[in-house]
Amino acid sequence: MPSFDIRVLLLSGALALATTYSHADTEEYNLKFQSTYVWQVKDAFPAAYSGANSLITAHEKSYSFTTTAAFGFRPWAGGEIYFNPELSQGVPLSNLTGLAGFTNGEMARTSGPRLALYKARLFLRQTWGLGGGSEQQDSDMNQLAGMVDKRRVVWTIGNLAVSDIFDNNAYSHDPRTQFMNWSIMNQGSYDYAADARGYSWGTAVEWYRDNWALRAGRFIQPNQPNQTSLDSAIFTHFGDQIEIEHGHVIANQPGKIRVLAFRNRAIMARYDDALNLAAATSTTPELSAVRHGEQIKYGFGLNAEQSISDNIGVFARAGWGDGQTETYAFTEIDQSVSAGTLLKGAAWGRAQDTLGIAFARNELSKAHRDYLAAGGLGFFIGDGALNYQPELILESFYSWQVAKLLSLTADWQHIRNPAYNADRGPVDMVALRLHTEF
Repeated sequence: MPSFDIRVLLLSGALALATTYSHADTEEYNLKFQSTYVWQVKDAFPAAYSGANSLITAHEKSYSFTTTAAFGFRPWAGGEIYFNPELSQGVPLSNLTGLAGFTNGEMARTSGPRLALYKARLFLRQTWGLGGGSEQQDSDMNQLAGMVDKRRVVWTIGNLAVSDIFDNNAYSHDPRTQFMNWSIMNQGSYDYAADARGYSWGTAVEWYRDNWALRAGRFIQPNQPNQTSLDSAIFTHFGDQIEIEHGHVIANQPGKIRVLAFRNRAIMARYDDALNLAAATSTTPELSAVRHGEQIKYGFGLNAEQSISDNIGVFARAGWGDGQTETYAFTEIDQSVSAGTLLKGAAWGRAQDTLGIAFARNELSKAHRDYLAAGGLGFFIGDGALNYQPELILESFYSWQVAKLLSLTADWQHIRNPAYNADRGPVDMVALRLHTEF
C-alpha cells in the first residue's frame, strides 16, 4: 500500500502551491489537486463453476490510490493549456476480471502494487466567443475561472480522456466523488477510445448556443484491446463520437438531455468469426485467432439529468452498441440502462454530505453471449460456460464531509448474475473511499 509519509508530503506540498497560485474571479493560471484512496472488500459467494476470467468466489480485498495535480494557464486570449501528472497504485479484485460493471472506477488508472507516475493529460483548449451574453466559469480542475460567452466555439486538442468532454452528467460521472461502478459512472455500452488507464490523444470541437450544445471528436485507439500502447494512425484507426445536448427548466429546476452516437474503426475480432473458426476446427473459440483487418463498431446513447430541488437530483442513461466485435477499450457491455438519485444532507443537518442510490442493467448481444457460452474468453469475462441473464447492479453510498477539503464515503454494491451468468453469485461488495480535492 502507498506510504503514508509519501501521501502526506504530496498533500501538503500541493495544498501550499494551490493556495499560492489560484485566483478566485479571473485566473491567468491555477493549480488544483486531488487524491483518492479506495479500499474494497468482496464477500465469498456461491458459483456452480468458474473459468479463466471468472470473479474469484473467495473473500477478497482490493485497494486503489490515485493523486493528480492539474496545472492550467492562459498563454493568450481564449487559450488554455493544461497538464496533469498523475500517480497511481492498486490491486484489483480478481485481477480485474469476472464483471462487466466493475466496482471501482478508479481501478483503471492503477498499474499494480508499485506507485507509478505518468502523464494523464496534456492538452490545449481554445475558445472563440460569439456573443449572446456571458456567464461565469468557476475555478476547477482543468478549468480556469473567468467569463465566457454563452454562444461560443471551443476546440480541444491533445492528451485527455474522451469522457472529459462526452457523456457528462451532473449526478453520475466522477467515481472519486459519486458512484463508483463503471456501468453507472458512464454509459456501459460506450466503448470510447482509450488506453488501459482511460486516456487517449485526439481532438474535439464544441459549439454552444444558448441552451444547446453540439460536440464532435476523434481520438486514437489502443494498438491491442485495453492496452496502454496507442495507435497513432488517427486517420486509419480511431473512435469518432458526436453528441447533442439541450438544457431546459422544469418547475424552475434545471435539467439536461444528451444524445450520443459513436463509431470505432480498428483491427478487431468478430464474435461470429471466432465461432465459425472454432466449429470448423473443433476448438474453443478465440478472438485472437480472428483479429485481422479493420472492423467497424458503432452505438448510441441517451443521457438525462434533472434537478428536483436544491437538494435532490436524478439521472438516467440508456446505451446500445452493435455487439458484433470485441470490446476494445472500455468494458464488456453491449446494451445498458442505469438510473439513480443524489440527495444532499440538508434535510438532516448535514448540507455537505451526499446520499446516492442507483442501479444498472447490463446486457450482451446474441453473438457475444454465444461466444462466451461456447467457452470463449473476452478481455474481462469468461466463465467457460454461460447460463445467460442480464447483469444487475445496485449501488448505494453515503459521503460524509469530514472537513472542508476531505470526504469519507461508505459504498455498498450488490451484483446479481456477475458477468451475465445466472450460475454464479449474487455478490456483495463494500468500500471506503477517502477523497481530498482543492
